[in-house]
Amino acid sequence: MKYALLLFDPEGYWESVSEAEMKAALEEHAAFARYLSERGIPFSGEAFKPSAEARTLRPADGGVRAADVPFVPLNEELAGFYLVECAGMEEAEEIARHCPTGAGIEIRPVWSVPS
Repeated sequence: MKYALLLFDPEGYWESVSEAEMKAALEEHAAFARYLSERGIPFSGEAFKPSAEARTLRPADGGVRAADVPFVPLNEELAGFYLVECAGMEEAEEIARHCPTGAGIEIRPVWSVPS
């Protein structure tokens, strides 16, 4: 089963860190990727640009309108994700405990649509 590890950081965090802090954070993520690889856990992941650069589509008057703000106002923003394949929620949580935490990690099962 696949689980998304949704990574959150304080809003504006990555724009405020020093080059050394950025390098250290990237090394933490590289170490997490090595951990997953060494355990043979299939995974993928990406980092997101700041939420200020996002666009949200919302239903409006029988159609859709664009809003240049995140869907839910938060003090943290969705900063990236890993998609891991594992046996269940307990294993997904154990794996997530090795991931750099930032402001928090949400572990969410991925819904597989039958073909």
